[in-house]
Amino acid sequence: MRIAVIGTGKIGGSLGAQWRAAGHDVFFGGRTASGDGPGGAPVVPIADALIDADVVLLAVPGKVAADVVSANSDALDGKIIIDATNNIGAPEVNCRAAVTANVPNAHYARAFNSLGYENFVSPPAGACLFFAADPDARTAVEELITVTGLEPAFVGDGSAASIVDGVAALWFALVRQSGGNRKLAFRVVR
Repeated sequence: MRIAVIGTGKIGGSLGAQWRAAGHDVFFGGRTASGDGPGGAPVVPIADALIDADVVLLAVPGKVAADVVSANSDALDGKIIIDATNNIGAPEVNCRAAVTANVPNAHYARAFNSLGYENFVSPPAGACLFFAADPDARTAVEELITVTGLEPAFVGDGSAASIVDGVAALWFALVRQSGGNRKLAFRVVR
């Protein structure tokens, strides 16, 4: 897949590097071009990263996610958009409303927001990542979760984003209760 990772921070950087190592064509989108990013993938302006992308990972601060989506709505049309943002303190933590309003033909998914990046770099054995995805996005998102070494745990279509947000809130609470230990994940026992 050709993947545009919008954001070069810990979430975007760790996932982009892993996806590139797995053979995907990764471009990091930033405010300006700045050479190579995590894993050696190029950092280019957001508009350039979106060209021909199959999948877009939104890994920017939650408070700017809606602006990024709005400013790039034409380039995002028809793409799989994975929302990894967390707009802490806002009425909605995810940016699903911004995606559906600005890019109605996008295939929305909510994933990679409910665990710390440490779990994407080195996941605990048997750990799951809960996600929601529209039908046309599900297979790609499951593949990208699996590449990280986590087991995909599907909770429903894009409208189930708030369920994934509940998992994120639980993760944050457990991290606080365990003295800030971010190397904490979930497992589904069947």
